[in-house]
Amino acid sequence: MPTQVLHSNNTVKTVLQIMNAEPSSAPNNHSQQHLMNDETVSGRLPITGRQKITVVILCFVNLINYMDRYTIAGILADIQHQFKIGDDKGGLLQTAFVISYMICAPVFGYLGDRYNRKYIMAFGVFLWSLTTFVGSYMNEYYLFLFFRSLVGVGEASYSTIAPTIISDMFVKDVRSKMLALFYFAIPVGSGLGYIIGSETARILGSWHWGLRVTPVLGMLAVLLIMFVMEEPERGQSEGYSHLTTTSWTEDIQLLCRNRSFMLSTAGFTCVAFVTGSLAWWGPQIMWSGLKMQEGYEDVTINSVSLNFGIIAMAAGLIGVPLGSYLAQRLKVHYPKADPLICAGGLLISAPLLFLGLALADKYNYLVLVLIFFGQVSLNLNWSIVADILLYVVSPTRRSTAEAFQILFSHAFGDAGSPYLIGVISEILKKLFAKGTIPLLLASMSLASNNLQASSGDKQDNINNFHSLQYALFITSFVEVLGAMFFFFTASYIVKDKELAETETPADNGPDTVQNRYPVDETRLHGHSNPRFVA
Repeated sequence: MPTQVLHSNNTVKTVLQIMNAEPSSAPNNHSQQHLMNDETVSGRLPITGRQKITVVILCFVNLINYMDRYTIAGILADIQHQFKIGDDKGGLLQTAFVISYMICAPVFGYLGDRYNRKYIMAFGVFLWSLTTFVGSYMNEYYLFLFFRSLVGVGEASYSTIAPTIISDMFVKDVRSKMLALFYFAIPVGSGLGYIIGSETARILGSWHWGLRVTPVLGMLAVLLIMFVMEEPERGQSEGYSHLTTTSWTEDIQLLCRNRSFMLSTAGFTCVAFVTGSLAWWGPQIMWSGLKMQEGYEDVTINSVSLNFGIIAMAAGLIGVPLGSYLAQRLKVHYPKADPLICAGGLLISAPLLFLGLALADKYNYLVLVLIFFGQVSLNLNWSIVADILLYVVSPTRRSTAEAFQILFSHAFGDAGSPYLIGVISEILKKLFAKGTIPLLLASMSLASNNLQASSGDKQDNINNFHSLQYALFITSFVEVLGAMFFFFTASYIVKDKELAETETPADNGPDTVQNRYPVDETRLHGHSNPRFVA
């Protein structure tokens, strides 16, 4: 019997007494199912060795997943030089990948709620490893772009399913901790991507080799998924068994009516926009600004990418677990703490990153500090947003919810942001080259007074830096918008969590208690089907 819908053992006894099914002096229920459910809801079930191994495998795959995504960012200048492309086509490489990733996410979300998740993930990891490896041999831009887009197909299968497996193995604080560990791999993997891409290219003398490291690790991950990883039953951690699914259309309708899910997804979209922009163009803007400082004229993009990767890793090492820790500590007393922490992190990050961009051509070490703390604040969101999704959505549609969030956040977030920033940068370059500087943009810079004072290559460097700098200023304003969405989420989070706990997505037979007591339909806040609770 699904016990997540039971408010307390006293409630159960009261209901049974009313039904004359249990006398008031009835002995304690020592059945194995009863004990399992009590422990499951409280989150006190012991963690098995197989579950630990499964979480380690999922974290490993997530790590190499994000390594693969941002390896190109660490060698972007070399790729632009070989293909002779500008910032717009450089940004299109990431945008093409994310577009295919977000389009395929709903497909794998549908499959993940209905079929064996191990096989789906193994197929996806194999596909993105293969296409990354083959793409590294392409020497024509549009062929390289094509294979880069195929990488997104494979990664979509993994990203939509992996968090739901963690959700089906753990509940409450244990789930939050495991999600923090899982999402901890995102900034760390991104940082390793910069490092591996730039250092492998430097050591072996070609950027192509930077793309051939993660495919080898990906093939190892396929074997681990197929033969070592555990596939838990859906809803297992909450005490559910033999869950029935609703139609995909109904899943989408119910998710759209879930205000906490929709608003937190909108907030996460802003996070995706910012992280996508900074992850792609961060090394480039730091490199351009550093070259304008005395004594750094000959600095290489590889060394800057290495430093940026280290900063990203360190920020992830601190930010992701810090966000999870704050959430676990505060929501015991403040049920709305999760979205408020996300909002606060964005409001702190926005001015720090803005100043880091504004001073990038003036103070090298200060900029590194500002970017580091800006990313720490931004990273508070990762595990918390995932946890919000899992506790406001029913177990039978969590993969669909993950897919929906991926589709929405990437469609309006990091799918277009690298390309949008690149396009704006190219437009501004032309304006600077003509000597036409928009008054509004000029007033935003802390160091644009001498923009027309130089000539030749130095003038081109100045123009390139300021055009990308102005384009990236957009990210700070998007962070403020994301904070507003999370503040709105806080207004609905408690009610929507209770509704998700009340909803029973299975029919366990005519004799079970939950089938005898229909819930008042008006309480379900858009959950349209009649559900039953004790």
